[in-house]
Amino acid sequence: MLIAIDHGNKQMKTVHKVFASALTESDTRPPFGDDILEYGGKFYSLSGSRIPYLRDKTIDGRFFILSLFAIAYEIEAAGAYSPDEIMDVQLAVGLPPAHWGTQAGKFEGYFLGKDVLSFTFKGKPHDIYINEAVCFPQAYAAIIPIYNRLREMAKAVIVDIGGYTVDYMPLKNGKEDTSAYDSLENGVIFLYNSIKSKVNADLDLLLEDSDIDSILNRSTGDFNEAVVLLVEKRAQSFVDDLVGQLRERMIDLRVGKTVFVGGGSILLRRQIEACDKIGSAVFVDEITANARGYEVLYRASRARR
Repeated sequence: MLIAIDHGNKQMKTVHKVFASALTESDTRPPFGDDILEYGGKFYSLSGSRIPYLRDKTIDGRFFILSLFAIAYEIEAAGAYSPDEIMDVQLAVGLPPAHWGTQAGKFEGYFLGKDVLSFTFKGKPHDIYINEAVCFPQAYAAIIPIYNRLREMAKAVIVDIGGYTVDYMPLKNGKEDTSAYDSLENGVIFLYNSIKSKVNADLDLLLEDSDIDSILNRSTGDFNEAVVLLVEKRAQSFVDDLVGQLRERMIDLRVGKTVFVGGGSILLRRQIEACDKIGSAVFVDEITANARGYEVLYRASRARR
């Protein structure tokens, strides 16, 4: 079974499931919750406390455990669960362009070379064997759903605003310019931390990431005007500064099309559209776009064999 996973620093995304990159480990079964995974004598549940940024996600086992959650969710979504069979799994995963060249092989190896993995999820026993893992560049994968449109554009830039990184990749006539793609370590996690520090200092309030999401999404009216104005102002400054950083790298978003992808782009769409330093913007409003792209790229690579 092919399973595509986008290992974000803020969120894990599969084709059918999005959940926080947040994990709690326990020696005993937690008293609450149904989505509990038991593996290696430990119990794991998803939490609201995000894992601190890891440039190298293979440094410990936390993203491996989160991957087991992702695999179990996808097996469930596909209706493919069978308690009496060992399921062969092929993983399609990704990394930021700046990390891909040096870490892709290591990230693939993170999932390989293991025996049958036995774990229990939602009380159901699972046995899986990961027989293949292939790593693709983020950002490029996310535009696969609209690639035919981009092929007709003389010049475009993909900007993928993620949790920790902002990946950018210039395209010329639909072909990626590998000499110019890179990643900025300036994703929305930095925006969250900036907002929380400022709100605490100025208004003596403690905000969580989810509170900031609610304000930027305009999904609640539970915050006073001063908080809302501060969050909105910081978010606009974040977008304006990001465009300036790209300009310093000779990426002028006033020229050609800019294709915004990633959860951060969805969250900050109003601020992006309000920025006068951006010319023509196209949005891929699908938070699972990278995962879907990994799946397509994997199938295409195997078809060429």
